[in-house]
Amino acid sequence: MRGLIERWRTAALAAGATRPTAVDTAGHELVERWREPHRYYHTIGHLTAVLDVIDRYASAAPLPDLVRLAAWCHDAVYDPRAPGDRNERDSATLARTLLTRAGLPTPAVAEVSRLVLLTAGHLVDPADADGALLCDADLAVLATPPPEYDRYAAAIRREYAHVPEPDYRVGRAKVLSGLLALPTLYRLPAPTTAWTAPARTNLTRELTSLTRQ
Repeated sequence: MRGLIERWRTAALAAGATRPTAVDTAGHELVERWREPHRYYHTIGHLTAVLDVIDRYASAAPLPDLVRLAAWCHDAVYDPRAPGDRNERDSATLARTLLTRAGLPTPAVAEVSRLVLLTAGHLVDPADADGALLCDADLAVLATPPPEYDRYAAAIRREYAHVPEPDYRVGRAKVLSGLLALPTLYRLPAPTTAWTAPARTNLTRELTSLTRQ
């Protein structure tokens, strides 16, 4: 876990944080949040995967360290029972609190908060390269090979174990339909080329299984 904390610390200091002790405290708090027992998909594994994609395509964004900080914070608050975009809004609030304590400049704090909020609907302005990088990284799992995608879908179902099966099918189908209706699933050139077709295939396959009588 030390290496993961170091990734947080490196990004925060590069983004202008001036209080190293507060940076480290925030990093440990975030790790503990990502390790909460009710998480099955939104775990350290998801965080690491998102960070790895951001590192791979960091040159596409003007402020990649802020994107990294947003990745750390984007699902830091995760309650499957929360309505609407409550988790994203609460995660953005947490980001503002932790990064302000860490001494990050006010404009940088505001930008991280903005990026976190984008993950509620993954609607990104074509000119928003930082938002594109974060949202592409967050949705990269959709383009994984079918067995890996199926493990992702099963983990999401476990997070919503409290929801009866008929209600889950309706709710999950709505989420999948919303993703398929996005103007584009991915925005950066390389992910768009490599990931769009497999992601749409996976989404359509799961949607079909949910709506089958």
